[in-house]
Amino acid sequence: MAKKEEQTMSLYEKLSKIQVEFKANKSKYNSFGKYNFRSAEDILEALKPFNEKYGVYFTIREIIKAHEAIPIIHSIATIYDIDGINMIEASAVVGVDLQQKGMQTPQAFGSASSYGKKYALGNLLLIDDTQDADATNTHGKNQVTTTSETLPVLDEVAFNKAKEFIGNGGSIDTIKKKYRLSPEAEKILTSL
Repeated sequence: MAKKEEQTMSLYEKLSKIQVEFKANKSKYNSFGKYNFRSAEDILEALKPFNEKYGVYFTIREIIKAHEAIPIIHSIATIYDIDGINMIEASAVVGVDLQQKGMQTPQAFGSASSYGKKYALGNLLLIDDTQDADATNTHGKNQVTTTSETLPVLDEVAFNKAKEFIGNGGSIDTIKKKYRLSPEAEKILTSL
């Protein structure tokens, strides 16, 4: 884009063009849900070429709040014109699960922070983070029909993986196709 054209374009127009052009690889794999996903780092890396192209820059800031007994991270993704005057923000709010089995407190905060950054950026850039159709397409192969009685019960290990799966954008419906859920487990997973 010519420098002169970039200077006459509003920040809203620049963001609109970036939203249309933006592509980020899904470089991470979730073995529980058997799908690829993109991390906040993938998104940030894919944004770098737009800084020079459109004369913008991006920031992410976080505000930690205590809400009842659960710490909350409010992540705010911002695009600025290179002059630093005009900006557009989008945010995401996530809770920090300090009771997550197998995680130290710094890991719980780091996981929630990454999740919040990813979704704040996703909101700013209008990233559709649903699975590709090929991920769920059987390509004409017959599937075995299962009933809820034939599914294994969601145990503690699978429950923790399910929480992580939903935390990375997965669907409770996917979990319900693989496991029988107690009403309590379903309520907790639905609230994530």
